[in-house]
Amino acid sequence: MLNLTNDNAIRHYMRQQEVNSCSNMEKKEKGKAVIVGGSIAGISCAHALLRAGWDVVVLEKAGGPPTGSPTGAGLGLDRPAQRIIQSWLNGRPHLLHLATVPLTIDQNQATDNAKVTRTLARDDNFNFRAAHWADLHGLLYNALPPEIFLRGHQYLSFCISEVKTTVTVKAKVLQTDEVIEIKGNLLVAADGCLSSIRQSFLSDFKLRYSGYCAWRGVLDFSGIEDSEIIKGMRRVYPDLGKCLYFDLASGTHSVFYELLNKRLNWGNSVTMRVSNDMIKNMHEEAEKVWLPEFVKVIKETKEPFINAMYDCDPLKQIFWSNVVLIGDAAHPTTPHGLRSTNMSILDAMVLGKSLEKWGVEGLLSALEEYQTVRLPVTSKQVLHSRQLGRIKQGLALPDREPFNPKTASPQDCQELQQKTMPFFADLPSLVDSTLCST
Repeated sequence: MLNLTNDNAIRHYMRQQEVNSCSNMEKKEKGKAVIVGGSIAGISCAHALLRAGWDVVVLEKAGGPPTGSPTGAGLGLDRPAQRIIQSWLNGRPHLLHLATVPLTIDQNQATDNAKVTRTLARDDNFNFRAAHWADLHGLLYNALPPEIFLRGHQYLSFCISEVKTTVTVKAKVLQTDEVIEIKGNLLVAADGCLSSIRQSFLSDFKLRYSGYCAWRGVLDFSGIEDSEIIKGMRRVYPDLGKCLYFDLASGTHSVFYELLNKRLNWGNSVTMRVSNDMIKNMHEEAEKVWLPEFVKVIKETKEPFINAMYDCDPLKQIFWSNVVLIGDAAHPTTPHGLRSTNMSILDAMVLGKSLEKWGVEGLLSALEEYQTVRLPVTSKQVLHSRQLGRIKQGLALPDREPFNPKTASPQDCQELQQKTMPFFADLPSLVDSTLCST
């Protein structure tokens, strides 16, 4: 690994290279990025960088194209993310609507003794769309050229050149155990909240446990649309199919909404399989708190899973030389603000626009712009999502009493709404000016 002690001298050298390149624009070099991670953050970055004129290689450990995850779940796309995705679909923006369902309402309601007692807060202009993780991933994946993917390749390490103009990535071909090297101008760490690339620069980094876990699951109700389970859910949740529902009880909360193809998402993400005894206990506890109709959905879900809720305090920087973090590698977050996927998509778009603006000759300036634009936004959103989770879970807060859905004031209840998120529905001018109205 490169010794970074002479960083100021090398930074000056790179600046001088940028100045020199400006006088020789007719020889502009085409950049190459190596993206580690083929999840939504990684393939979003591939879309953005290809459109910026860069060559891209995506390293992914999985050996074949995605077919869906048995523990995949739902996600919500805000309006900026929708517009960005539509711009990536090769002139077919309608495909996003075919793969998602509208979430026009955000409703928080109090439950007590398995009954809804009152609506705490409702936003009828929510303007999100709901997707199953695998559906969105497949949509984005299929809109990319397949030759950019190196599947069945496990990332091992990287090495930055002495003048920080190139980076060499080592990866193991899992089928043969052969170790290969890939050289590029930029390494993009899209390797998730447990990022090993981030750990190379922040060796003391630790995720922060939120203090609670969440069960999650997706019920496929195709073929049982007329069952008492589904009829009961539609009776007590009349806006199901267009509403993001949060039920809040004392010291706990639940969330659920409908997905495409007759599925109900309920309940994000260090995931583990669970025992039958744990599932049975979860069913028993659910019967004590939630509406009977919702409990039936939980019991009918074949493979529920547990997510331990983690995030981290905002990082002070998200790039080093020609290595940059995006998505959960840059800002692990709890799911309460529906931010993880939306932040990843906007990260990718801003990074792409910065690289397009500055070119490979101005790589340092591009990464500094990316960090300047994104870090203040994601930092506030991560902390707000943390606070929102603690409010809904009824946990202690430093400046107030724990939220109680039975006694909360109308003003307190307004804080439950998704639209209180800092920079909600905002697009930076760097991106907004390039997206046509959709």
